[in-house]
Amino acid sequence: MTQIAIVTISDRASRGGYEDLSGPAIERWLRRAVAAPHRYIRRIVPDGLESVRDVLLELVDEHGADLILTTGGTGPSPRDLTPEAMRQVITKELPGFGELMRQVSLKQVPTAILSRQTAGIRGRSLIMNLPGKPSSIDVCLNAVFPAVPYCLELIGADRLVADPAMLA
Repeated sequence: MTQIAIVTISDRASRGGYEDLSGPAIERWLRRAVAAPHRYIRRIVPDGLESVRDVLLELVDEHGADLILTTGGTGPSPRDLTPEAMRQVITKELPGFGELMRQVSLKQVPTAILSRQTAGIRGRSLIMNLPGKPSSIDVCLNAVFPAVPYCLELIGADRLVADPAMLA
């Protein structure tokens, strides 16, 4: 069974001072897109290099997550270190994911140029950094998701069966 991890990266949400809206937005989107049985693993961690790196290592190396979607920590502020943490974990970067996410996001908001989303592989896991805003998550997943099942197949992850309408 495919394991999909959703990681919200937010100082405020990890302390309970802010409701996590982004993680549930990702899960709602995936419930429409993924057609076969799968299991979710959810985490909320504070911003920062070590906290993000450590949860990614746990999800890949201990839980064997096939797909890890992070949300948050991709902006230019000093605590936004999600891409840097991911680069400490991955063995291959897939910059096309981030390029496409920025391209489609720029059609919505001019500040999307500040976003630093990317994706990469560690073992049999695909890790993607998504923005923290729920409406931007939908825009980005609509754009990049058609490549996800094929990428997972190429890296030897468990098969992700998607609704064909979500791959068009």
